[in-house]
Amino acid sequence: MQKQLVRLQKILSSQGAASRREAEKMILEGRVLVNGVPAKLGQSAEFGSDHITLDGVELAAVSEHVYIMLNKPCGYITTVRDDRGRRTVMDLIADAGTKVYPVGRLDMNTEGLLLFTNDGEFANTVAHPSHDVKKTYEAKVIGDVQKAVGSLRQPIEIDNCTVEAVKVELHKETINGGVLRITVIEGRNRQVRKMCAACGVKIIALKRISIGALRLGKLKTGQWRHLSVEEVQALG
Repeated sequence: MQKQLVRLQKILSSQGAASRREAEKMILEGRVLVNGVPAKLGQSAEFGSDHITLDGVELAAVSEHVYIMLNKPCGYITTVRDDRGRRTVMDLIADAGTKVYPVGRLDMNTEGLLLFTNDGEFANTVAHPSHDVKKTYEAKVIGDVQKAVGSLRQPIEIDNCTVEAVKVELHKETINGGVLRITVIEGRNRQVRKMCAACGVKIIALKRISIGALRLGKLKTGQWRHLSVEEVQALG
């Protein structure tokens, strides 16, 4: 019978080891072996037939999918582990009792809604811009917010790419700035911060308040909870 070959990063993701992006990094770092040989990026294998290990531990099948939302505080980086010893979001869900990984990223100084799962297809659906899952951020800024709102509603070039917000609202105006609510789909690295900077305002606090229909609600900073079946279905 012919092998059913699948890209390694997809296997690692579907079995709850890491997101596809994180899986690519693991492969490049030499942490993944296939039949005792260091894997190469782009390599395919057959889960259940080929012997796949991560950090010397055999990759096991996921018995149950888990979905978690965290209200991330500032000061934590969004990665499974950090070679520099910095605090990661995994420290905040250490008591979850199961192995999951973050869906997408929030930078160290951004707070708010961050999802975790061991379901690779769910993670890809939520994170990849082709699925049009909207992410809304609340940005406290200083500068001319009235002018910035108009500019933010137009296509903006950052990092040699043109990006565009789905929606921009002036939630509150203050003496030296205000609070903006910015909805995007792309989710590029520090996208909202770079968009605001390009439009003449400086972010002094940034928080993601929603992903799709999912809202932070009353979840306190640093706390996490499991998603309901209905919430998972609404996102997936």
